[in-house]
Amino acid sequence: MIGLARAVWPEVPSSGALVLVPVGSTEQHGPHLPFTTDTVIARAVADRVAARLPGGALVTPAISFGNSGEHAGFPGTISIGHEVLRLVLIETVRSLALWAGRIVFVNGHGGNVRTLDDAVAMLRDEGHHVSWTPCALPGGDAHAGRTETSVMLHLAPDEVRLAAAAAGDVRPIGELMPLLVEHGVRAVAPNGVLGDPAGASAEEGAALLSTLVTTTIKRLS
Repeated sequence: MIGLARAVWPEVPSSGALVLVPVGSTEQHGPHLPFTTDTVIARAVADRVAARLPGGALVTPAISFGNSGEHAGFPGTISIGHEVLRLVLIETVRSLALWAGRIVFVNGHGGNVRTLDDAVAMLRDEGHHVSWTPCALPGGDAHAGRTETSVMLHLAPDEVRLAAAAAGDVRPIGELMPLLVEHGVRAVAPNGVLGDPAGASAEEGAALLSTLVTTTIKRLS
């Protein structure tokens, strides 16, 4: 595995490389998790997947601004929106395709899904070998709950303010989605949490991350 950020150009294959592009966000994650949570998780999954893939892969610097308009009610959130993110994804692949063989976006933020679908569909029509894969676990909390808190306790424990962790709206995401789309997260969960971080642990986070990595490898095979 080569991290492109610290590589020099003679180390990069001139054609045919598999390239993983982490895609995250800069958005509120409750009173206890950092704004970079989605980006940290996406990068960690990409790094670990690249290290385990036969033949390895290149991992680019993360795209750290996403489509996070639903979190705009919280200071600190930075959203570039659907259309700008779509163009960033498209131009990233067009540039990478000058020397890469296959490109996979590793996505850490649910709000990016529609944008990734649109961008990937257009890029495939152009003939690019591109896809995307989510950093999502079935049954996990929607946002800043036990799942993400556990993974962050494993990856970046110094950045988790566990004493400030508190439950938000714990209703299923399917029930919440119409409200989130219409009113944003703050109207539904004033503390920014969709779920309950109670019981989170670094040990659980390590197991969850391992599952994410294994699942992603299977998707790429």
